[in-house]
Order: sequence, then structure tokens, then C-alpha cells
Amino acid sequence: MGDVYFYHLTKSPIFAVINDLISKCMTKGWRLAIIGKQLKNLENLDIQLWESKDNIFIPHGLSNGINDDDQHVLLTINPIDYRTRQALIVIDDAEFIPSDSSHLERVCILFDGNNSDSLAEARSKWALIAGNGIPAQYWSQATGTWEKKASSN
Repeated sequence: MGDVYFYHLTKSPIFAVINDLISKCMTKGWRLAIIGKQLKNLENLDIQLWESKDNIFIPHGLSNGINDDDQHVLLTINPIDYRTRQALIVIDDAEFIPSDSSHLERVCILFDGNNSDSLAEARSKWALIAGNGIPAQYWSQATGTWEKKASSN
């Protein structure tokens, strides 16, 4: 498994961060999934991606459609076969099982730094990932810019 990056959001809206991460993945030619726990948040993300003002077309779709396998970026609340993807973005404190994603190049876990439950969930995921010897990086924007604060392995 590639690296797992934790993003502690305190300043930027989640859409801005996701948009940047999608762009970086697309530059590498990676197909990705964005998994969340709340369908409404994924529906809002779907609308924002279609209405993006960056003049960049991001091919994407919500899961459970007839063309899920064709989507470059798949938005889902359901577990999927990640073998057709190179990257995964985890939002809404969605479940992430490292063994299900062993072939991925990158996993990005975004969490709300202003929510104590989200912080606790991120800490739990960090302990699980580091405990399994998977390389991880912790990025914070507490100072206004992204800074790497910690890494494992």
C-alpha cells in the first residue's frame, strides 16, 4: 500500500481541499474513489464538481449508476472494489479498512479539526494504520498553510 495522508482541516472548506487532491490525482493519471458516510455531502460535492469555476472538467459520478466502472472519480457511501482505483479520499469519518485498499497508491483521510468526534476518529485511524506499519503523514493547516506535522515509518 502507498502512503496514507491525513489532512486536518481547520481553515479551508472541504471542497477546496478535495478539488486540489483530485487535480493532483488526475495529473498522475490515477482513478479515484471518494467515500463518505453521508449521501447528502456527496450529492453536494457532485454538484460542486459539475459547477466548478476552475474551468477544469472532472469526470465523475455518484455510485450505483450503470457506469460506475467508467467513472474517473467515483463518489460513494458504499464499499466498492478499489482494485480499479489508484487513490481513495475518505470524508465524513467514513470507514477505511487498510486491508481492502492494499494496492492503492494513495489514501487521503480528510477530517474536521473543529469537531472532537472527527478528531477522535482520525486518531483511531492513525493508530490502526501506523500499527500495521503503513507509511502515513499528518498534514495540518493550523497556521494557514499546509505543514507536515508527523509521519510514521
